[in-house]
Amino acid sequence: MIAPRRLLLAAPALLLLPRGADASAEAMAEAVRGFTDGAEVRPGRVAMDISPLVENGNAVPLSVIVDSPMTEADHVRAIAVFNERNPQPHVITVRLGPRSGRAILATHIRLATSQNLLAVAQLSDGSFWSDRAQVVVTLAACVEG
Repeated sequence: MIAPRRLLLAAPALLLLPRGADASAEAMAEAVRGFTDGAEVRPGRVAMDISPLVENGNAVPLSVIVDSPMTEADHVRAIAVFNERNPQPHVITVRLGPRSGRAILATHIRLATSQNLLAVAQLSDGSFWSDRAQVVVTLAACVEG
């Protein structure tokens, strides 16, 4: 049996334990709905390039390429990236226009743990296109606590 005194002495140590990530699949879906204003997101026209196995989640290379001629009549307005298990489900949004040249986003992101990522592109005709990727992280980042 655990003595009440020991339990009281050990309780503050529980506050020092790292917390899990706050985002979830539901939070990611809600963030995507906010970006698209509830419009349908179709798969295709977007290609996300990220390693499926990452040793360190602190700086993960990510690129997103959207198939678009980038003309005045047909161009990408925005590219957004979302994740399931980081503290915040919305990673980045980049605004583009016909003068952007090519519809490419290249950056490094932090990943708290193994998770699914979703890249969504908004085109000038109002349509939304996407690509998904699953990433396994062996050394996590973004742990709050």
